[in-house]
Amino acid sequence: MRPALLKLLTVLFCFFSAYSFSQKRFTLSGTITDKASNETLIGVTVAILELKTGTVTNEYGFYSISVPPGEYTVQISYIGFQNIFQKINLDKDQKIDFKISEAVEQLEEVIVTDDSKKIDIKTPQMSVNTLQVETIKKIPVVLGEADVVKSLLLLPGVTNAGESSSGFNVRGGAVDQNLILLDEATIFNSSHLFGFFSVFNPDAIKDVKLYKGGIPARYGGRVSSVLEIFQKEGNSKELKVNGGIGAVASRLLIEGPIEKDKAAFLVGGRGSYAHLFLPLFDIENRAYFYDLNTKINYKLNDNNNIFLSGYFGRDVFSIADSFENTYGNSVVNFRWNHLFSDRLFSNLSLIYSDYFYGLELDFVGFEWNSGIQNFNLKYDLKNYINDKLQLNFGLNDIYYVFNPGKIKPNGPDSGIVEDQLTKKYANELAAYVDLEHQISDKLSLEYGVRFSLFNRLGQDELNVYEDNNPVNFDPFLLIYQEADPIETINPGRGANLATFTNFEPRIAAAYSFNEDNSIKASATRMAQYLHLLSNTSSPTPLDVWTPSGPFVKPQLLNQYAFGYFKRFNDGEFTLETEVYYKDIDNRIDYIDGANLIANDAIEQVILNGEARAYGLEFLLRKNEGKFQGWLAYTLSKSEQRTQGRTFIGLDENPAQETGINGGEWYNTPYDKTHDIALYGSYDLNQKWNFNANFVYQTGQPTNYPVGQFEFQGLTIPFFGQRNIERLPDYHRIDLSATLTPTKNKGRKWQSEWVFSIYNLYNRRNAQSIAFRQNNDTGVNEAVRTSIFGIIPAVTYNFKF
Repeated sequence: MRPALLKLLTVLFCFFSAYSFSQKRFTLSGTITDKASNETLIGVTVAILELKTGTVTNEYGFYSISVPPGEYTVQISYIGFQNIFQKINLDKDQKIDFKISEAVEQLEEVIVTDDSKKIDIKTPQMSVNTLQVETIKKIPVVLGEADVVKSLLLLPGVTNAGESSSGFNVRGGAVDQNLILLDEATIFNSSHLFGFFSVFNPDAIKDVKLYKGGIPARYGGRVSSVLEIFQKEGNSKELKVNGGIGAVASRLLIEGPIEKDKAAFLVGGRGSYAHLFLPLFDIENRAYFYDLNTKINYKLNDNNNIFLSGYFGRDVFSIADSFENTYGNSVVNFRWNHLFSDRLFSNLSLIYSDYFYGLELDFVGFEWNSGIQNFNLKYDLKNYINDKLQLNFGLNDIYYVFNPGKIKPNGPDSGIVEDQLTKKYANELAAYVDLEHQISDKLSLEYGVRFSLFNRLGQDELNVYEDNNPVNFDPFLLIYQEADPIETINPGRGANLATFTNFEPRIAAAYSFNEDNSIKASATRMAQYLHLLSNTSSPTPLDVWTPSGPFVKPQLLNQYAFGYFKRFNDGEFTLETEVYYKDIDNRIDYIDGANLIANDAIEQVILNGEARAYGLEFLLRKNEGKFQGWLAYTLSKSEQRTQGRTFIGLDENPAQETGINGGEWYNTPYDKTHDIALYGSYDLNQKWNFNANFVYQTGQPTNYPVGQFEFQGLTIPFFGQRNIERLPDYHRIDLSATLTPTKNKGRKWQSEWVFSIYNLYNRRNAQSIAFRQNNDTGVNEAVRTSIFGIIPAVTYNFKF
């Protein structure tokens, strides 16, 4: 199957490339920026109205389109900005930079019959959701703080493990199966304060895009989704300041020119301060976070731009003077944009990413540090061959250092002996080619392939097991047990412990029946070489990343999706419906009683299983008018299975192990049968804007005890099959109102007040349910743990 597909892609590419050069064409190219700040804009539509064709700007605001010579009307359109219409006589290659202005409410709307929005329905890109930063800031969330990840949870196919839970789950996938990119740098933990906030400062963000399927070949390394976020570049026109003061956290962002119209900087910071008030209540505990976003950009000339961006964040949680937990991300990225010609754009990135986890226990007398680092070299190129065909290709090389943990004494009186768990090293190399191809007015394709090569490099110590099997099965007790190593070897850093190679073809197609109706389909294969070791439904900072190697195989995904897309009333309403199915090989599973913390032989407690997920997604949007919003519904199933291996029985005949959960499919912790999200925003007038959302989800799978037994005077519960029970269904309503004082008009100082109520009817949604014996009655009882009830909040935002 794979060689045939690769051969077909090669033949198609050669044929269509030859066809594309057979006609004389001229190229219109340039950069599109915000007139007020010179900020480049992502995803701006550049339409040639007479030809009903167009393109969009890339991540750096660049566009290029090649069409036959002639006189045309070019339309530049972008949400929240005024449209530009310009007549051009394309009798030679031309470079035109456009500067567009934010829309002004008093201007009359210009309506064009051949609106550029109709191009979107023809693109093969599917299973992709974008959120405008202004929309994210309006969505009411807990404690009144605008939050990127919490906003994503209102989209179809996106859930999490409940309130105050870290990360997010996409189409029944685990948290570690999401590739999170901030200015192309990998973020390994997207949460502050164990999930109350995300690490993304909305004031510093320019673009948010979530790929749930049909993922282009330039992305790899994860099998569930790609969340791509780009920071602003900074205002090269004038100095600007904006920020906000909230109930538990505040933020401030400063941007301005280093050299006017040529270079700019951006610095943004956030911090929480609720812990400062805890001593007033004789509470010695602390929990707070801070982060810093930075960026510098410099335009060397018309063909070269350089960027230096960074993110630095830390969380601190402590209990009195006996316990302190520190964790966070640090990333730095240097990028160079180079324009070889008006058709060939390139981006070179040098990226450093680090996730650190530290733990200090004074009452025990030790410090614990762990984390993961990577050094990433990326080189991406895009060739705008013509208005029908665009070619993307590039290379990516990542070197990883995994520190599963180092323990050391934190004082002279400590009895702890310093010890370093064995560090692991790996290198991931990938090359890709991807084509965006409009076959006809009705049919468009995006197809390509990614080749990945993963080397698990040598380490100081490596266990060797009998029959190369680190997990034993006891046929009498019918349980899995850790195998004892027969020896420990020292391969050294120069050794190669395992090598994995994978071809990852991708294809997506769109067929438009007319300007308002289309169907789309996609098939995606992806490989993931990193695994997050976690036996909780929501990951914690203590969870450890580990690479594939001699005992852990890479996860391999096949995903298929089909959808129907429709526009109503000239784009005022849009409907997106998709069905999907995906299966994953080598999804790791844990034996009963697995200990993942400070385990230097993690291969002894994990098995390779499989996972599958399928579902239906529905998204109805209202895009225009005073009232806007969407209704999202997902019907889905997410399951996992680890069947038993074949082993030699007592009579020397092959027998079968029981596997995990009897080798049967069981619900993953992120299986949500029904997921409904309703969001609405209403502009009453220039002073007041109101927002509301309603969320309903099927309760997440869990385990309840099915019986108990007595042992030495203790009552011990025992459990049945995995995740066969569920928590109660989850639902809530949130409201917010934004007041923009009329005195803001004409003043440099602009401000607004945001009043919000989270969980309006005080629903006590269960984070967990535990069972215990009542000391007074002796009767067993269930105890519900809830995180939030009703929470009002007020935030003051400003800019000048």
